[in-house]
Amino acid sequence: MPKNEEKKEHDIDTEEIEIKNETEQNKVVSDVEKGVLATIGLFFLELVKIVILAGITIVLVRYFLFKPFYVKGESMQPNFFEREYLIIDEISYRFREPMRGEVVVFKAPIGDKDYYLKRIIGLPGERVKVEDNKVIIFNQDHPQGIVVEEIYLEEVTPGSVTIALGPGQYFVMGDNRDASFDSRRFGPVSKNEIVGRAWLRGWPFNRFDILDSPNYNL
Repeated sequence: MPKNEEKKEHDIDTEEIEIKNETEQNKVVSDVEKGVLATIGLFFLELVKIVILAGITIVLVRYFLFKPFYVKGESMQPNFFEREYLIIDEISYRFREPMRGEVVVFKAPIGDKDYYLKRIIGLPGERVKVEDNKVIIFNQDHPQGIVVEEIYLEEVTPGSVTIALGPGQYFVMGDNRDASFDSRRFGPVSKNEIVGRAWLRGWPFNRFDILDSPNYNL
């Protein structure tokens, strides 16, 4: 075969090899790009899943387990001040009864939009008497009555009222007895009206704490 023809065939073979190599390189680059895009796609898919699950969790916690509550007014001073941020435990009372001394949030007995924050003083089946600036509880353990010791108060309890509590009824009062609209005026609160108990004070930070119930002499 003449040298010129051999040279042409060699040049053609070289061109074919170069084209093949270029095609293979492009294929490799394309595969890498696809892999990167697939990885990015999976990342964003997982991110969307996490956001959706987090949103569902927040909604479930917010509406069925815990609820934020802003204190309004002066009726619970000096233990709770206006604009303090509380977390309300909505689940405990599904498994047990409210206890004396617990601070609870309940639907306002007058109107249908507001909520009150008060402390439970009287329990179902008890008789509560307010007189001579004292709160007296009558129950099976104290049929003759016993004056409730409330160490968290800074003042006496004015008023004069006697209320017998039926099943599922609670006598509630604010800690600021002179400025509280409570069971002394609107009567008992039913358990089905109670949203939950004040569990945690989240704001202000310098008053952050887990809220405990006081010990009574009953």
